[in-house]
Amino acid sequence: MQRWKWALLWCLGLALVVSACSQGPAGNEQTKTQNTAQRNQPIAKPVSDGLLKPEPIQVKPHEATANESALSKLPADSPKPAATVNSETISPDPDVLLPDENVMEPFEQQVPIYFVNRTQQLEEWNKLSAFWNESTEKVAHPRTGQLIERKVVKIKVPLGLTQSPPVPPENPITVSKFVLGKKLYFSRILSSDNSVSCSTCHHPNKGFTDQAPVSTGIFGKQGTVSAPTVMNAAYNLLQFWDGRAVSLEDQAQGPVQNPVEMFDGKGNAWHEAVKRLRNNTEFVELFKRVFGHDPTRDATAKAIAAYERLVLIGNSIHDRADLAMRERVEAAAVPDFTIQAQDYEKVLKEAFARKDKHALSPFQLDPQNAKDQEKIPELAKSIANGRVLFFGKARCNQCHAGDNFTDNQFHNLGVGFKDGGKLTKDNIGRFGAQMLGHKDPQAVGAFKTPTLRGLLSTAPYMHDGSEKTLEEVINFYDRGGNANPWLDPKMRDVQAEQAYLRDPKNYKGPQVHLFDGKPIVPLRLNLTDQEKRDLANFLRALQSDPPDPIVADPAKFPPGY
Repeated sequence: MQRWKWALLWCLGLALVVSACSQGPAGNEQTKTQNTAQRNQPIAKPVSDGLLKPEPIQVKPHEATANESALSKLPADSPKPAATVNSETISPDPDVLLPDENVMEPFEQQVPIYFVNRTQQLEEWNKLSAFWNESTEKVAHPRTGQLIERKVVKIKVPLGLTQSPPVPPENPITVSKFVLGKKLYFSRILSSDNSVSCSTCHHPNKGFTDQAPVSTGIFGKQGTVSAPTVMNAAYNLLQFWDGRAVSLEDQAQGPVQNPVEMFDGKGNAWHEAVKRLRNNTEFVELFKRVFGHDPTRDATAKAIAAYERLVLIGNSIHDRADLAMRERVEAAAVPDFTIQAQDYEKVLKEAFARKDKHALSPFQLDPQNAKDQEKIPELAKSIANGRVLFFGKARCNQCHAGDNFTDNQFHNLGVGFKDGGKLTKDNIGRFGAQMLGHKDPQAVGAFKTPTLRGLLSTAPYMHDGSEKTLEEVINFYDRGGNANPWLDPKMRDVQAEQAYLRDPKNYKGPQVHLFDGKPIVPLRLNLTDQEKRDLANFLRALQSDPPDPIVADPAKFPPGY
């Protein structure tokens, strides 16, 4: 009898456990209802547990919001339901969805965009007459395998850029995606109060910057850095001054949730932005056409990045002189690949003949004024001398190297260090963006080397906009920057520092700055006034043509769009 009672109690307990497991925790019915609602959506396909499992969400410093999504609290192996913010369900998922090919642009109507550069595709590059070139291609249809012909656009990568911009395989560029990205870039819909767009701080008429020491965002709030240019940002290894974004797609997600740029601090920044996009008929149609689903954070970032990859500049006076040199060397069969004054003179005269204002205006030359043409021989000599200084005495190429005149690295120049090298919170630089476990003290106060292309359009200079003119920048480097404990070795007179350490009492070299006993001696360049003028003229020769109107003009779109 006693055994029978214990058996009965055990069975009852088991029944209760089974019942509890079948019901799940509180709110599970709501989740099941949400998932059912998602599956019943006629267009959008959410990422289900059976296809992809989300990794634990890691919020970067620039991604922190006032109210984190409930998704960030889910275990790594949990299904991803529709998002819930402030007890409001957003369905379908505002972050990422899978495409429905039944509603997106058919494969045969998609118009891919390809890059063609002079170094790797010389014959084809020479045939292209403009930046934007419409053509056709024959390709196998992925569904039928049949060979079809469809339209394509070939982008003529500007002279001087020997490589095409890298394109992530998960984000190929099409004309429709470019158009969507451009509309998003110039629209204010991504800001909480519809007051700020990407172009507010990165405007084509201002060198894709705002030409201000620091940028102004939502509610008139001011940031702490000068807006970096978008021009040729496609070649950056990392984005932002401190490199906290690993791609253009990653960078595009930052401002929307930054309370100093676009976010009013209410709710989840991106979920609110997606809701605004989904309430806009034009954007909903464009997203479905390009991605096969409603607007999402993932797709928005991809579209903006696709547009920004076409913000390319090149064909500067220096690029033209380099080509002229190679043609001269080939004709003379003399292997001396050094750009000379005659090469700069040749291309400057050609610019005058073509009335090329973009090429001549950096030197304050007017192609309509015949007397200005008489200044060309002397100017060409100055540019050539400046080039020698750039790669020699001035040591500019130590950091400004390659096609885009940047090493894509981070250096402490002493910018922002004042009052004896005291570090301010706004100048922590790359060190602040590095992940825990990877913090490098040498990265304190280090900021990304910017491109020198188009720099006349992007003043003021440095990450804090502290230098107003090229001449001020040259003077800054001439004195060796600002002394601080983390000054980059390339900015220091290491030999003088070692001499001081060996015999500090009898040291007679340049001024030594001591930081906890560590000697720092900024490396002075000792440029003459004429050398400074020559160097400035060479920098002007890097100005480059502006981005093509199909990219830079907010009102200009391809035919049919």
